This record gives sequence, structure tokens and C-alpha cells, in this order.
Amino acid sequence: MNLLAIDTSSPACSVALQAGGDVSARHEEQDREHTRLLTPMIRELLAEAGLTMQQLDAIVLGNGPGSFIGMRIAASVAQGLAHGAGIDIVPVSSLAAVAAEVFSSSDADEVLVAQDAHMSEVYLGAFRRGADNLPQAIFPERLQSQTLIEGLDESSASGRVAAGSGWARYPALAAANASFIGAESAVAYPRARFLLSLGEVALAGGTAVRPQDLVPAYLRSKVAQKPASG
Repeated sequence: MNLLAIDTSSPACSVALQAGGDVSARHEEQDREHTRLLTPMIRELLAEAGLTMQQLDAIVLGNGPGSFIGMRIAASVAQGLAHGAGIDIVPVSSLAAVAAEVFSSSDADEVLVAQDAHMSEVYLGAFRRGADNLPQAIFPERLQSQTLIEGLDESSASGRVAAGSGWARYPALAAANASFIGAESAVAYPRARFLLSLGEVALAGGTAVRPQDLVPAYLRSKVAQKPASG
């Protein structure tokens, strides 16, 4: 299967290409440089693999939640490329991509992913290790203030890892939930190569959409919306 994966939901601009059984990737952490970096990265990977957009089965998009501007950049590029090539887009959680990387490099049973949502909140996702070591959501992704996270079992803390940049950004969140977390991971931002396996499963499950039907997972509907109290 030939898949192109892209994610610009964080300060990282990340692209990966699966060409049959081969995977190649580009990943640069340069905040606010997505517009400059993204398209050349895609062109380089396709050229190296000798593929055209029309030879892809789909585009796997890191669909957030994350930076509003970053998500819009990736969504717009994915929509334009998919429309021109006549292929679908497979939207995949950017938080799940972080969890997938943690599962691939550790023996964690669960991963809590927190990314900075500004306004003293994080985008929070909780995942358990599923089939083929892929993340399965424990509860729906949500906005979380710097308070106790509901829905966690303290008895599972030893196998639970915290990942994502939100923990360092908001130390009070980590402090409030220290009893629920057994370890911290250095994985901060989503890498597109970890979207590929998630996208392949999602594509097989029929979750691909036409470019015009893509709905980014912003979670917060308005940039200016006030955070939840508490």
C-alpha cells in the first residue's frame, strides 16, 4: 500500500511516505515554518520513491487536536493534493500518533498525551495498548484544565506513561495527577511515520473521507473561547 502521512498540528512539521513495504520520513521541529517546509518535504519523499500522487492509495492526515494554524495548513495541503490526485484523506488523531510512538519504544500499558492548547489548558488523550501495539482510546479526546483528570484508575499508574509537550508547559497538571502516572516520555510531538499504521487500519475500516468532507478536530470551536473554570 502507498500512503502519504502529514502532520503540522504542533511545532513539528512531519511527513512520511509508505511505498509498499518501505517507509521514509522527514521531521523538523521549527515552529511557524510549516508553510515553508511542508510541500518541499512531500516532493522530496515522492521523488525519492519514484511515486506520483496518483499512485497513492490515500493521504493520512494528522487531524489534531493541536495548533489551529498548523492544522489548517496540513488540512489545506492534504485537501489540495487529494483533490488533484482523485484520492481520499484518512483523518487520524495526532495525539494517537504520539501514543503510538511511545508504545513502539516502551513497555507502557497506557499513554496519557497532553498538548498545549493555550488558555491554561491542554488537549488530552488517553490510550491503552491494543492489537499490533496500536493505541486504543480510553475516553474521547478533550480539553483539560490543570486539575485532576477524571476517568483514570490509580491502580494502573505503574504502567501509565505521560507524553506530549503539555506536561512540561503546565507543571501544575503533572503535579495534580502524579499518583496516576508511572513515568514520563520524551516524546513531545507527533511524527508522521506513526500515523501510517494508524491510517492503514483506519482506511481498512472505512473512515476515509473525500477532500471536501474533511472536518478538522479542533475541539475548541473558537480561538477566543474562554477556558473551562476550575
